[in-house]
Amino acid sequence: MTPVLAPLEAALPGLEAFYLDLHRHPELAFTETRTAALVAERLAADGFEVRAGLAGTGVLGVLRNGDGPNVMLRADMDALPVEEKTGLDYASTVDGVMHACGHDMHVTWLAGAARLLAAGREHWSGTLQVVFQPGEEVGDGATGMIRDGVFETAGKPEVVLGQHIVPGPAGWVLTRPGVIMAATDALRVTLHGRGGHGSRPETTVDPVVLAASIVLKLQTIVSREISATESAVVTVGMLHAGTAHNIIADHAVLEVNVRSFDETVRAKVLAAVERIINGEAATAGAPKPPDIERIGSFPVTANDEASTAHLTELFRAHFGAERTMEAPLVTGSEDFSEFGRAAGVPSVFWLVGGADAETVLTAIGAGRFEQDIPSNHSPLFAPVLHPTLRTGVETLVVGALGHLGVA
Repeated sequence: MTPVLAPLEAALPGLEAFYLDLHRHPELAFTETRTAALVAERLAADGFEVRAGLAGTGVLGVLRNGDGPNVMLRADMDALPVEEKTGLDYASTVDGVMHACGHDMHVTWLAGAARLLAAGREHWSGTLQVVFQPGEEVGDGATGMIRDGVFETAGKPEVVLGQHIVPGPAGWVLTRPGVIMAATDALRVTLHGRGGHGSRPETTVDPVVLAASIVLKLQTIVSREISATESAVVTVGMLHAGTAHNIIADHAVLEVNVRSFDETVRAKVLAAVERIINGEAATAGAPKPPDIERIGSFPVTANDEASTAHLTELFRAHFGAERTMEAPLVTGSEDFSEFGRAAGVPSVFWLVGGADAETVLTAIGAGRFEQDIPSNHSPLFAPVLHPTLRTGVETLVVGALGHLGVA
């Protein structure tokens, strides 16, 4: 084990307390003021140069330690508008807000790794940048920090590293070269009808019926327009229309979510979504075409293949082959890769298991993983603290040391 990790065992109780505090006090995208203040205080105490307020609440810590490579580590901080139902004694104290995606664990991991790397700086050389990013869930946090000059303080890094907790066995680390997470496109669609009395539908153009037709028709895109050897997901996550049972509304609003791994498939699906929405509206006799607004977009998360191979070997050497697995393609999305793309440098994103290993393996063996293991964004999502805390700190330290210079 690297000497930098030697103090980790003694640091775990403090990291656990930090994590429990973050979990009790979640903050939504771009309102992470309390989390950012705690992070900035820790970094300053550890000797980092601290720059706060990037993209509103983002925090950058820089530790210059002589000549050598420039390495960036990133974690996201925001929570979700989810009412927690875990029953934990450290459950969220904020009504309707929960760390249901594990970003509190991400912050704890990076804070722990930053402290260990700062304390062990005699064992490495170079520049370490640690980024605590706001607003990942809404897709503008990374680009916001880039717009606000995250690279101006210590220059562009030579590699960007990040990770995400998943409901796999705690202690497992999963890597994948190339594409690892999907692109996302989110659309808000306003359908225009002609309102009237519920007893006289013949005088109206009913946007509820139109919306229902569109919802069903959109489900044919993947099944009938995308090859079975390719992959995409189309979901209508929100549909709102009307105010009372006896009133036919004059409009309806839908929000559509599209996931894809390939740019050609992405363009094809988005074109089909617009074609179907406009076509169904025309067929229904809508008084004017629908308004289709893009409200969010995440790029494909693609790992640099050479850097991923290097990192995977580092993880195998540290954790053993039995704990270092190949990650599956993930239909979830991330804005992490914006940092590497903007800097023009390799980036690597990997996954760390956070669920009780025995429970997960039993569920997999019974063919009940999806039913029995709460996923990210579930109100029941609750990572086990150990060995999850230790593993995520170790991955960041091992990854950073594998790219920084040797003192």
